[in-house]
Amino acid sequence: MKRLALSLLLLGLLVTASNAQSIVFIVRHAEKAASAGKNPKLSEQGRERAEVLAKMLKDARIEAIYATEFERTQETAAPLAKAIGIETTIVPAKDTASLALKLRELKANALVVGHGNTIPDLIGALGIADSVNISENDYDNLFIVVLGEKARLTRLHYPAGVHHP
Repeated sequence: MKRLALSLLLLGLLVTASNAQSIVFIVRHAEKAASAGKNPKLSEQGRERAEVLAKMLKDARIEAIYATEFERTQETAAPLAKAIGIETTIVPAKDTASLALKLRELKANALVVGHGNTIPDLIGALGIADSVNISENDYDNLFIVVLGEKARLTRLHYPAGVHHP
């Protein structure tokens, strides 16, 4: 039931944004594996969440996918990139201003997979004045920014997947 409601909301956003407006879907990378390194991969739960994201967005007319140089963002984007047959563009995590410019110039729907500390800046750079905070263990946010004369933000949550005992 939740997926149906989310699908209907996404469809409504696509219809209202069809007048030459772009939609930017922004998520934090999915759950990362426990690691002492600076570039951990996704955990099993993170891979499940990435698959759910791909299923949710496969019909959202996404024409570009951006992820940072870190494996966890690229692994989060990979199932959707594969499902819709496009390459993920790698962008530096710290270059929010350039990414925001690319997204405005794109004039198409896009997915951005970022980090808890980069997403608030990106949302602000896209013209949203609302303050966004993402806690350390918060992986289920789906930020939807409709670009246009006045950018609009919708914040949803999506599940990691169904766990079977």
